[in-house]
Amino acid sequence: MRILLVEDDLPLASALQVSLKSEGFVVNHVNQGKVALNALSAPDQDMIILDLGLPDIDGLEVLNQLRKQKSSLPVIILTARDSLESKIKGLDYGADDYLVKPFEIQELMARLRVIERRLGTASSALICVGQVKLDTFAHKVFVGGDNADTEIECHFSKKEFMVLKALMENAGRILSREQIESKLYHWGEEVLSNAVEVHIHKLRKNLPDKFIQNVRGVGYIINNSY
Repeated sequence: MRILLVEDDLPLASALQVSLKSEGFVVNHVNQGKVALNALSAPDQDMIILDLGLPDIDGLEVLNQLRKQKSSLPVIILTARDSLESKIKGLDYGADDYLVKPFEIQELMARLRVIERRLGTASSALICVGQVKLDTFAHKVFVGGDNADTEIECHFSKKEFMVLKALMENAGRILSREQIESKLYHWGEEVLSNAVEVHIHKLRKNLPDKFIQNVRGVGYIINNSY
């Protein structure tokens, strides 16, 4: 899942990026509302974490403009404004959730998982396709067997896990290399031209034969009927 973090407190933003990335989220950070609105004009974000006290325009105005564009993009407000009036106003403006600073990172992660499930990108902690089971919460992958005693755990790097998660969430749909890259890399992060191919190659070594299929010139797919 790709998150746009709109936060002008740079130490907090940096800490949040580290925590979110460790959980497998792709995070892009901006510290002004107008920059956020420009970033949201491109359809490559899945969710927004939005501070209200921004230096140029108020976060509520960012949310208001977003909803005027008929965007249903999920928004979690993250703010020091803790009055009941502020919470009601934020939710009435169209926020999906409202979390007051200071907060525990575990609570933010739990709220993100709720939205992720609601979006359908993770209907539960487990994504199962054929003999492959991916645990989004524990970051583990298991292959084969009719029960836990006969399953084999496969060990993948974080990027490999994210590639597999993206493909399994979209089983039955072709994902282009560019679509996969967008789920792996942050703005400005250098991407090797063959990075996705390398990740796919390593995944295939541990997964059932033809589990991940290449559609020449288009991308990669995992068939629902596998």
